[in-house]
Amino acid sequence: MILAAKVIAALAGGYLLTGLAVGIAFLLFRLDKQYPAARGAYAFRPLLLPGLALLWPVVLRRWMAGGAANVASHKRAHWVIWAAMALLLVIIFGLAASIGPSRLPEEPSRRLSLAAGAVL
Repeated sequence: MILAAKVIAALAGGYLLTGLAVGIAFLLFRLDKQYPAARGAYAFRPLLLPGLALLWPVVLRRWMAGGAANVASHKRAHWVIWAAMALLLVIIFGLAASIGPSRLPEEPSRRLSLAAGAVL
């Protein structure tokens, strides 16, 4: 169980580090070319980084395709991402429900007693 958690944490960390690298590279080298309206607007770029880091496979695919994608493919990409997120949530909650509460050893309850003559 602990090994599975470590593997999942390592995979999530690798995904986010890859996403940060792709997001920073996109912001530095591609944003101005792909979206001409973004030229010179440097204050909002840090706000884009979390989304770019999470959606880096889509960003990388669009970057490799070159140019701005048409609206239909953009809407399709949104649908695929939302469907994948919904499926992932169902899987996570299903796993959590199947695992159930942890089986911790039961310790006898301990009562605290006031020492003789203690003042409250």
